[in-house]
Amino acid sequence: MRRLFAALLPVALVLAAAGRAADLDAIFAPLAGPKTPGLAVLVRRDGHTVFERGYGVRDLRSMARINAQTNFRLASCTKQFTAMAIMLLVDDGKLRYDQRLTDILPEFPAYGRAITIRHLLTHTSGLPDYEDLMPDGKWTAGHQIQDDEVLQLLEQQTAGKFAAGTKWAYSNSGYVVLGLIVGKLSGKPFGQFLDERIFEPLGMRHTLVFLRGRNEVSNRAYGYNKQDGRFIETDQSPTSATQGDGGIYSNLEDLAKWDEALESHKLLSEREMRPALTPVTLNDGSQPKAYGFGWFLDPFEGRARMWHTGETMGFRTVIERFTTDKLTIMVLSNRTDLDPEKLARGAARRAAGIRAGG
Repeated sequence: MRRLFAALLPVALVLAAAGRAADLDAIFAPLAGPKTPGLAVLVRRDGHTVFERGYGVRDLRSMARINAQTNFRLASCTKQFTAMAIMLLVDDGKLRYDQRLTDILPEFPAYGRAITIRHLLTHTSGLPDYEDLMPDGKWTAGHQIQDDEVLQLLEQQTAGKFAAGTKWAYSNSGYVVLGLIVGKLSGKPFGQFLDERIFEPLGMRHTLVFLRGRNEVSNRAYGYNKQDGRFIETDQSPTSATQGDGGIYSNLEDLAKWDEALESHKLLSEREMRPALTPVTLNDGSQPKAYGFGWFLDPFEGRARMWHTGETMGFRTVIERFTTDKLTIMVLSNRTDLDPEKLARGAARRAAGIRAGG
């Protein structure tokens, strides 16, 4: 009997995995056809990829199918990499979390004296959103605002939206500034630092910070909006050139390596990662938002997780890591009429037995 059970066990596991894959495929397959923009989906469990599939096409000109090598703009999922770059500089001894912005950028106005690196990482700096500061018509999809121009807009202000450490407000400006700080303290362009310290060591060979006219994205997905039943290419906007807040392109194969590195602490030890996974505390001791360094940290239906979404012209993305369950769901989409966050949570329920309504 034991021998029979041992022989049947691998078959049962294969059948269970196949059933789970079919359940997951049923969520995503109806969303994209062979001639529409679509999405790429990755599910990892216990350190292994258990589901990896593409749906639809990466652009409506070539009609090339989306697969695990298709590179999507990550948008704000970039922030976790920017935060990691800062943490590596702290580990190098070149930076401190309590260091003042004006210590690093001495030309920054006086209101920067109260802003620390930790404030920038946790969206508690009070820096105004640079999109709100951009004059109408000055920057376009063809003439995009650059990081140094974002800094100039911030330097023209005399005060932040609120005193640093007193409130929480999501800030793309803060992460653009963090990217500039990485460049200044490392003596290398932001993208090069990420290549040398994150992408290359992890074997993420097709992930990059995109700089139009200076590098190329292989197997590139182009972004689309759906208007009156038709898909219109809307790949670039006036703010698509900024780097630290949203400039990375990557694919499922590379992001699986990123997930594995986070699980096994390849870049930083568990102790060194702890600040990134600790929810921010304001000056008054309150915790208004479960956000660490580049990650939201609130649980989902009682399951611990670290997660982030990305949203930009033509793209929607999400990375959800259910840490206790050792389950990761990633959804990358090159169209804006889908909700990757909702899709990922539905996939998580099926992949891990997480039930709705907990």
